[in-house]
Amino acid sequence: MVPTKEQLSKYAHLTIQMGVNVQKGQALLINAPIEARQFVHHLVDEAYEAGSEDVQVNWIDEVLTKKRYDHEPLSVLEHVPNWVVERQMTHAKNGGAVLNIHAPNPDLLEDVDAERVAKASKARSEALKDFKKYIINDKIQWSIVSVPTEAWAKKIYDTDDADKAVEDLWKRIFQIVRVDQDDPIQAWKDHNETLFHIRDYLNDKQYDALEYSSEYVDLTVKLPENHVWAGGGAVAETGASFNPNMPTEEVFTAPDFRGVNGTVQNTKPLNYNGNLIDDFKLTFKDGEVVEYEASKGKETLKHLLDSDEGAKYLGEIALVPHSSPISQSELVFFNTLYDENASCHLALGSAYPTNVEGGEKLEDEELKEKGINTSLIHEDFMVGSADLNVYGVTKDGDKEPIIKDGEWAIKGA
Repeated sequence: MVPTKEQLSKYAHLTIQMGVNVQKGQALLINAPIEARQFVHHLVDEAYEAGSEDVQVNWIDEVLTKKRYDHEPLSVLEHVPNWVVERQMTHAKNGGAVLNIHAPNPDLLEDVDAERVAKASKARSEALKDFKKYIINDKIQWSIVSVPTEAWAKKIYDTDDADKAVEDLWKRIFQIVRVDQDDPIQAWKDHNETLFHIRDYLNDKQYDALEYSSEYVDLTVKLPENHVWAGGGAVAETGASFNPNMPTEEVFTAPDFRGVNGTVQNTKPLNYNGNLIDDFKLTFKDGEVVEYEASKGKETLKHLLDSDEGAKYLGEIALVPHSSPISQSELVFFNTLYDENASCHLALGSAYPTNVEGGEKLEDEELKEKGINTSLIHEDFMVGSADLNVYGVTKDGDKEPIIKDGEWAIKGA
């Protein structure tokens, strides 16, 4: 199926209204692959219709990205021009919203030296770390959505028939993000209310720790004092509500990065910087990854963990029922935006400061004192399964079920 103008317009309307929720007079920056050109045209129309007075598009061409890694010296790959940083920072300082269309080729850089990729990625992260603070502290509205590209669709469906793969992926995306419903915006409002119910329940409980157990996970995670669970929509400092991820099926918080102990194995592949990491196992002691192994992408995993001091610690724990729409599709999307919403997951690296009371006002060292991890990276990996149990441990040592056999054990969830 080639999506109709009506379908693309409906998806764009949902993205602008419920995703970034662009306000009258607000600027919008869209980062998009060139394959998404038609969808972006609809997004721009919707943004202007919503009252934006300045819509900028930053086009991404993966073919050119690959050529850069193949031909440019490392010194060039590691250099982030000042104008790149200034463009992002000026936009954020002026209160502009940011929309990312995330549809990477999972195998784009598989034949590029992992060290070159890691060093270039680290340099970009360091250059844009101040811009990142606008995102992770919800200072501005931001959102991430996906559209099919040939390379991504062919990877998902393991086929050379690009047209059929793209058609199938459009259908699946429209279903997962509720565009196929009569009123997608109302459907998202209802969905957010369910996530808010779970979020509020967990915030009231203020568990001391979580215990995970399954065929893949044997882990205890300490929770910080005054931690904050989030999920569904968020509210930016601008006062506007927005949905950071579309789709989203999770509620999440930050662990005390010093209090993670046990082992975890991934249940879905991790696409990191154009390379896949799969069949990997991490062992944590006092928060730190002290051992790791992987049958695919071990060198890439090593560079990920060596990104900086905080990369070996957890910054996020997220709960997702095994019966989520993405999980029910029985597809591996090789795209974290989708795969993380099919499965309970953890994230190596930086926490969201907003996951502890008052965290958005604290500097990095103050956050670390509260047990909130800081890092240049934030990489989600999936650990959920049909046999996963997650228990909340009270300050009195009692254990209460949160996830039982992969599903919510919370009444009304």
